[in-house]
Amino acid sequence: MIRRARGYVPEPVRLARSVPPILAVGGALKSTVTLTRGNEAFVSQHIGDLDTASGVRFFEETVHHLLSTLDVEPVVIAHDLHPNMVSTRFAEASGRPLIAVQHHHAHAAAVMAEHGTAAPVLALVLDGFGYGSDGGNWGGELLACDGAGFRRLGHLDPMKMPGGDRAAREPWRMGASLLHGLGRGDEIATRFGAQPQAARVGVMLDQPGVPTTTSAGRLFDAAASLLDLCPIQSYEGEAAMKLEALVRNSRIASGGWIIKHGVLSLAPLFERLTSGRIDPIEGAELFHGTLAAACVDWIDRAAGATGIRTVALSGGCFLNAILSEQIERGCLAAGLTPLLPRQVPPNDGGLSLGQAWVAALTLLERQGLEGTI
Repeated sequence: MIRRARGYVPEPVRLARSVPPILAVGGALKSTVTLTRGNEAFVSQHIGDLDTASGVRFFEETVHHLLSTLDVEPVVIAHDLHPNMVSTRFAEASGRPLIAVQHHHAHAAAVMAEHGTAAPVLALVLDGFGYGSDGGNWGGELLACDGAGFRRLGHLDPMKMPGGDRAAREPWRMGASLLHGLGRGDEIATRFGAQPQAARVGVMLDQPGVPTTTSAGRLFDAAASLLDLCPIQSYEGEAAMKLEALVRNSRIASGGWIIKHGVLSLAPLFERLTSGRIDPIEGAELFHGTLAAACVDWIDRAAGATGIRTVALSGGCFLNAILSEQIERGCLAAGLTPLLPRQVPPNDGGLSLGQAWVAALTLLERQGLEGTI
């Protein structure tokens, strides 16, 4: 599922148990809202991005319509941890009790809710951006989820984002960041000579204060730009889609990744991709195959350390059919049980369901604690 269209609404997602009535207001992009009633979670149709006045009005209308149609009075509103999202401000202005849910935890919890699992799971969440518990830019995360809580077991190797959010619109900046991280910053001005800011970005990367990210989406951007596929995006996900479209038979670069203290680095792969003018098809196939194999290795190591054999796979990057199929297949071959989202999108369109499930478990745990006093 890419977008939950009106034809899928109001068909509910069946939950593993009855929960208190909760309204979850999602994120900022690909917005949906969710309302729980008993053991059902009603996920709204795709609302869209909340970056326009009309988008915000439609979001508010959808909330009021759900509350009225289902005749439910929520006891709490669940929202994203990011303090500046429109949905967060809407929740704060409601006057109701609030529960903030970390972005990637919500992605994982959406899969758990859909599959009705209450047991601890590992979660591999690969997406573009989410506000981290430490205030950082997260996006490639390995989590252990248990009840209403989670632990961050690992993440992708952080990359600098020269220009901040602009780097998400201009993939060449992430390519420059990757070259700098490989100790080859002197190649930036030449490789990206068509970009007027290339020399300036090369200097910027040597200075302190440049924001960093663990985003899997920005890793796709870097690969696409270094293979000369998409220096600047004209629409969201363009670089990643052009990269995926080239793949016929993915391949794995031997020794293409490093896992150390829970951090996954694909530096050896990128050394190969940037060592010469590699054919874009070969590069795209190496990138997909190596990233998938590295993620399976990463998950398998975490499973060995924690004893948890079930893994939720979510985040916008799992819209990539090659990546999702290969990671799922690799997990099965390793004796793991992979869970993929089916009823809601893996991207931010599924966030509200995950927020609702985490908030429900939080309330149930609180009630259990009160019952023991």
